[in-house]
Amino acid sequence: MFDKDKLAGIKQGITEYEEKTKKVLEKRPERQEKFYSGSGDEVKRLYTPLDIEDFDYERDLGFPGQYPYTRGVQPTMYRGRLWTMRMYAGFATAEESNKRYKYLIEQGSMGLSVAFDLPTQIGYDSDHPLSEGEVGKVGVAIDSLADMEVLFDGIPLDKVSTSMTINAPASVLLAMYIAVAEKQGVTPDKLRGTIQNDILKEYIARGTYIFPTEPSMRLITNIFEYCSKYVPKWNTISISGYHIREAGSTAAQEVGFTLADGIAYVEAAVKAGLDVDTFAPRLSFFFNAHNDLLEEVAKFRAARRLWARIMKERFKAKNPKSMVLKFHTQTGGSTLTAQQPDNNIVRVAIQTLAAVLGGTQSLHTNSKDEALALPTEDSVRIALRTQQIVAYESGVTNTIDPLAGSYYIEAKTKEIEDKAMEYIKKIDELGGAPRAIDLGYIQQEIMDAAYQYQKEVESGQRIVVGMNKFQIEEEPPKGLLKVDPAVGERQKKKLAELRANRDNEAVKEKLEALRRACEGDANVMPYILDAVRVYATLGEICGVMREVFGEYQQSVNL
Repeated sequence: MFDKDKLAGIKQGITEYEEKTKKVLEKRPERQEKFYSGSGDEVKRLYTPLDIEDFDYERDLGFPGQYPYTRGVQPTMYRGRLWTMRMYAGFATAEESNKRYKYLIEQGSMGLSVAFDLPTQIGYDSDHPLSEGEVGKVGVAIDSLADMEVLFDGIPLDKVSTSMTINAPASVLLAMYIAVAEKQGVTPDKLRGTIQNDILKEYIARGTYIFPTEPSMRLITNIFEYCSKYVPKWNTISISGYHIREAGSTAAQEVGFTLADGIAYVEAAVKAGLDVDTFAPRLSFFFNAHNDLLEEVAKFRAARRLWARIMKERFKAKNPKSMVLKFHTQTGGSTLTAQQPDNNIVRVAIQTLAAVLGGTQSLHTNSKDEALALPTEDSVRIALRTQQIVAYESGVTNTIDPLAGSYYIEAKTKEIEDKAMEYIKKIDELGGAPRAIDLGYIQQEIMDAAYQYQKEVESGQRIVVGMNKFQIEEEPPKGLLKVDPAVGERQKKKLAELRANRDNEAVKEKLEALRRACEGDANVMPYILDAVRVYATLGEICGVMREVFGEYQQSVNL
């Protein structure tokens, strides 16, 4: 990057600076002996060209919209189009969630993001014994196509982009969405959105899995294949580092483990006979945004560059779109505090800035009260306004990748990329992400990082404002949103009425056809869609697959 004479001059300047700084430190010592990033990596006092001596502009940075995409996936980025402001919402019944979606659209939200309740996430109907007490609590209860019709009533599906945070039963919820669109007169090729559909991170960090790894990977590749033919604008998976970070990982672990999962999905699809360039352009990613602003910006840039190289060099992708890492970001739920919840507005603003400076394609901002309860309309509006203020008032969207060339940013980007690649190589040695998960390797690494973080918080080494420092006496929070316990009973009643009024012979026939497809090697998506159309319930469809595929058992090593 610099010639020898220039480097010699820089080295001489650094020596002089260090000598002067020693004298300053004798009079005014720094606040602490060492400083660390949010992930616990040491941060030097000063970064100079010597920290990026092997930096090559064309190889490592390039231009926006061009390989290796370090500077962004679009040539004009936010000068052309802002990120999608996608607020995550869903609670209680489809009727109540529909009202919240319409409110968000009125407030300027550009896309919907559906939160499902726990029974829905693990493939149980609301009247299943294991659903008792959980219906509608952490998201909306969806038992059948009838609920999905209500959820999107009055919302034209050819005009909105919808993200659905659903994994093990993703094929069923996608089928319901397609069926609702059909009833609206919207063909599948017009639909835009994303299903999370990332089962590997469920085994790692989140826990809403149903089936063992092999049939789960089959379901995912079936979706890839089906959507490449019939729903071409749909992002068929959102490979998620968000929950890995929420479980306590470092920034480098978030990138390394997420991309290792991505590698496993690509390998599974190629093994199933799909050409990489037919499905890879519809892969998307989902990352967390934490409080260390500069580390997070570097993380996003490192992930983008590393994925581009993996797709080009490892999988020999030819289509440039196959090498592009498009990602959604959500601000860090685990960083929010129940103490002094107004402080969370500031945290979310910092995290929003990190995501935007890092080049996100869509963003959900958490609400200030989410450490206490589901967010109220007022707090959701503040969270959305945070994005809008960054977009329209901060000035950071006026130029692309404005932090590029910073010695610290470029050094940190390389550091995270290198550490993430070390994890990927280790996972490769273990036999790939599914095998590393079964062995408990990834889970243990995250647990160790989470334990270290918690020790630092409890010792006061890491300050969390309002929680372990700068505390105040607080009154109990007021006005929190609570889900009516009667929601579960109403859902049970709706299910009973559905089963009494539908064509049960048709349901039986379609479920039996699905069973035969699961037992064979056919793509199961058309059979799931057929079952959904006759109002077979989520629990009935997943029940058939449970019987054929079995259920996943977590490793006894953990």
